[in-house]
Amino acid sequence: MPLTRRALLASALGLVAALTLTACGSADTASADLGAGKGSAAPDGTLVNLTADQKRITTPKVDAVAALVPDAIRQRGTLQVVDSLGTTPPLDFYATDNKTIIGVEPDIAYLIGDVLGLKVELNPVSWENVFVGLDSGKYDVGLTNITVTEERKEKYDFATYRLDILGFETKKGTGWKVTGPKDVAGHTIAVQSGTNQEKLLVSWNDQNVKAGLKPVDIKYYQNASDRYLALSSGRIDAYLGPNPLLAFHAAQTGETEVIGTYSGAGADTVGKIGAATRKDDGLVKALNAAINEIIKNGTYGQALKRWGLANEAVPTSETNPPGLPKTNP
Repeated sequence: MPLTRRALLASALGLVAALTLTACGSADTASADLGAGKGSAAPDGTLVNLTADQKRITTPKVDAVAALVPDAIRQRGTLQVVDSLGTTPPLDFYATDNKTIIGVEPDIAYLIGDVLGLKVELNPVSWENVFVGLDSGKYDVGLTNITVTEERKEKYDFATYRLDILGFETKKGTGWKVTGPKDVAGHTIAVQSGTNQEKLLVSWNDQNVKAGLKPVDIKYYQNASDRYLALSSGRIDAYLGPNPLLAFHAAQTGETEVIGTYSGAGADTVGKIGAATRKDDGLVKALNAAINEIIKNGTYGQALKRWGLANEAVPTSETNPPGLPKTNP
């Protein structure tokens, strides 16, 4: 059937599978609620505001922290933040007006801007262009679910602000649980290429093959609509991706569930998400101090809680902590 404006909106929020392959009643209810701006339940049951009128949490400027900002940025008065294309709720996605970027990443970016006394300008681009833009100096900082890795630390500085948790999402009621490599043997699992979750899945598959277990049939989908169509039709058994996205999607549709979570940095390192800047450009000191300020004053915790992500909070922001190893995801 032709896509209505509501269906297009729901598609942007990763609900294509629910709209096209499940009972029309539940699908229509979900899209109608979004279209009317009534909000939606986060993974912890919190009602999320999906409208452009976000009523974001704010915090005062802290002069001592703002003084750490490099002169060129402070004189410009803006913090150029590069983020994803706005299709990854609850991290970074479009509100019901289809143009305002909302989510936990923008909320944290705006809080950092408040502390630093800078106006935040969000720049949505594709994943690969996040790093192209940072490298060229077009953008000051990347806040878009970037995992700290040892390889990335060679080119970028990081100020951490969230734990990196991956999840396996499948159709509800399968009885399947994933706690380690052996649990994915013989399954068809989707993943996005060029990500840390891909490295993790490939590593697990290598371990299984060496142990004489069945290999994983790895499928690659770069957008949510294709991925959830494949999951609903049975062409894939599960999708491995950032846990916040999967939990949010499962809570909204009621058709899927997260059957296992894992550190994004593997078994030996606590995976962490960081605000990324060019190496040695001086901005990371200000970002680290600003994040620690919002952690201390409580606005950071409020921002995570409103998106149902309180379990991903870090107790303190670290600069360039141990990241995902080069040889062992």
